[in-house]
Amino acid sequence: MLLQDKVAIVHGGSGAIGGACARAFAQEGARVFLTGRTAAPLRQVADDIVAAGGRASFDVLDVLDTAATRRHADGVAARAGGIDVSLNAIGVFHVQGTGFLDLALDDYRHPVDAYARANFNTAQAAARHMARRKRGVLLTLSTPGARLSGAGFLGNGVASAAVEAFSRLLAGELGEHGIRVICLRPDAIPEAVATSHSGKVFAAAAGDTGVSIDAMLAERAAGATLLKRLPTLAQVAGFAVFAASDRAGAMTGAIANLSCGSLVD
Repeated sequence: MLLQDKVAIVHGGSGAIGGACARAFAQEGARVFLTGRTAAPLRQVADDIVAAGGRASFDVLDVLDTAATRRHADGVAARAGGIDVSLNAIGVFHVQGTGFLDLALDDYRHPVDAYARANFNTAQAAARHMARRKRGVLLTLSTPGARLSGAGFLGNGVASAAVEAFSRLLAGELGEHGIRVICLRPDAIPEAVATSHSGKVFAAAAGDTGVSIDAMLAERAAGATLLKRLPTLAQVAGFAVFAASDRAGAMTGAIANLSCGSLVD
């Protein structure tokens, strides 16, 4: 097993990508600690993992709360003996489809501020424990919006670019402490898309491009990739397992392009 006896925290563990990664981590032998804002869906993921023979528990946590996030990491390290992997897969609902001339400042700022703060909090809380043992992996999540130009996804695109820049710079900050940092950048994942009450899609933390997606748009998005398809949750989770494992021990500061070729590096 690639993650045998590793201790992994998955923030946003009840979300589509977070839940898929948590299940994959546990299947590969990790002890998984899930966090999120709502108990019921977290409990469901934890129960699924335990039913499949894995180890998982959950805590309700708002990662925008710096002190609470630090206390959670301290508690995990105390219970499990350390932290090996921390994945930030939280979702932040954001406005899409509104052009710059009509976009409210608060709607623009919300995803930028929230993702920047959340990633700082979760990374620092875990890294302080990883540094003591001179090993660990921090995984972040971005979208192709970080590299695209277009209308209607300004806040999401800037937020994604900020996460990628943070990840690259953090790798430089923490490399001497034996900590690797890798950012996953999937394209839209149809099975992970969440729909708002109005029917408009906000796919934060689902690997979205920053563009609203329905069945027709998903088909068009797939047709625009080199592989003529979009990534699956299993593919993203599988790469997360590899990135968190010792087999990826030479990788850090990387932005993993999981876009099926909608972007070419």
